[in-house]
Amino acid sequence: MENELTVASAGHENHHHHQHSHHSEKTKINLTSRLNRIEGQIRGIKGLIEKDTYCDDVLNQIASVQSALNGVGKLLLENHMKSCVVEKIQSGEHGVIHELLTTINKLMK
Repeated sequence: MENELTVASAGHENHHHHQHSHHSEKTKINLTSRLNRIEGQIRGIKGLIEKDTYCDDVLNQIASVQSALNGVGKLLLENHMKSCVVEKIQSGEHGVIHELLTTINKLMK
């Protein structure tokens, strides 16, 4: 998770790609573990579809994955606000507020 925007911006042009976050090792392990579980859930959903599993069961699994991804997003957002955003505001880079609001709007779609 060296680049904090990689997951959120996959497939989207992002002018912040050169910036790096500074997550603690504990946070990186937590985020990576959660994403590995989500990756497994996605593979499971693919398997359910391949086996013609009842649609409602598949939809419930999709809801579970979305909830898990929201949890990753919340954790990452919290860490981002407590570190990167605070540091930028303290150094006079107030444009980070607009950047943060744009990101929050994307997360809440």
